[in-house]
Amino acid sequence: MLVKLAQTHGLTDIQTDILATVRTFVDKEIIPVAQELEHTDTYPQAIVDRMAELGLFGLMIPEEYGGLGESLLTYALCVEELARGWMSVSGVINTHFIVAYLLQRHGTEAQKQRFLPRMATGEVRGAFSMSEPELGSDVAAIRTRAVRDADGDYTLDGRKMWLTNGSTATLVAVLVRTDEGAERPHDNLTAFLIEKPAGLGEIAPGLTIPGRIHKMGYKGIDTTELLLDGYRAAADTVLGEAPGYGFRQMMDGIEVGRVNVAARACGIAIRAFELGARYAQQRSAFGKPIVQHQAIEFSLAEMATKVEAAHLMMVNAARLKDSGERSDVAAGMAKYLASEFCNEVTQAGFRIHGGYGYSSEYEIERLMREAPFLLIGEGTSEIQKRIIARGVLADYRL
Repeated sequence: MLVKLAQTHGLTDIQTDILATVRTFVDKEIIPVAQELEHTDTYPQAIVDRMAELGLFGLMIPEEYGGLGESLLTYALCVEELARGWMSVSGVINTHFIVAYLLQRHGTEAQKQRFLPRMATGEVRGAFSMSEPELGSDVAAIRTRAVRDADGDYTLDGRKMWLTNGSTATLVAVLVRTDEGAERPHDNLTAFLIEKPAGLGEIAPGLTIPGRIHKMGYKGIDTTELLLDGYRAAADTVLGEAPGYGFRQMMDGIEVGRVNVAARACGIAIRAFELGARYAQQRSAFGKPIVQHQAIEFSLAEMATKVEAAHLMMVNAARLKDSGERSDVAAGMAKYLASEFCNEVTQAGFRIHGGYGYSSEYEIERLMREAPFLLIGEGTSEIQKRIIARGVLADYRL
């Protein structure tokens, strides 16, 4: 009996066709060049252009705005395939889709008409920004401030951190503090839609993207800061136009992001398993392929089981979000388990490769540097545990 990992049952013919197209794209156009692009920290412009041609930037955007109108599940499964090829490529569309989702769910009709058609083609590319240099996971402690002027517009001042696609994106959803007079700190936060040109330096009056942040992994894709110094934002750039709802809006978007991170973790884990299984059948020791040694056989069994478990939890979280039901606990569980298992599976694949796994010529070395990012991206494992515990205990409280 043929058993292939991470299969998803109940997909439509359209979903199956989309995934087959993306898988072929990954195998033929991403995997062959990923090592070179990653090692030189080169932005994958040709790959990004092909993703736009394939319609991937409009995957979840409704058809009325020029997108494909597909589900979060379809998107997550595509992300899984892309991350299997090179995680940075999946990062190109992650922040884009979070911003598109925020617009769909919370934007005014004018904001949707203004941005979504251009986002569907990839002409406008999205990024979002919550974190700050001294903030960490304490979102309520945001210091970047927007002060409303007499004419109703705003002046923004502050420093934001860890913007994925910060220099290449042309639309950034930024969470800042406004003076709404609310008792709860979260109710004094507002999301702004800042349209900007691509590039580094002072790219607009009062708006600076200083430079790319160098990282141990997740290369090729740009990660930056964003500096606001007297930046003027019109009142209609507030997401949904009503201030004070930014925290709730962003948390809704982060659930999509956590499913995305889970999908990326699944993709990396699948690739680590593929590489480990292949190498174990090619490498011989003590007179036989190492796959025939029980230690390696058991390791591959554990890897496969973790891949399958992570995939199933990711699919469940995506389907729950698509259903419209509350999914914060499911998304947190999927993100937590998939990212932890991804690191364990990748390390197991690394061990199977022995000394060659430490060589930059082998793909598993890159995966070893990429996997740790998923432990902290879109909320650390510790944050996920808090979300999970509070959500679960709400139904089991004495």
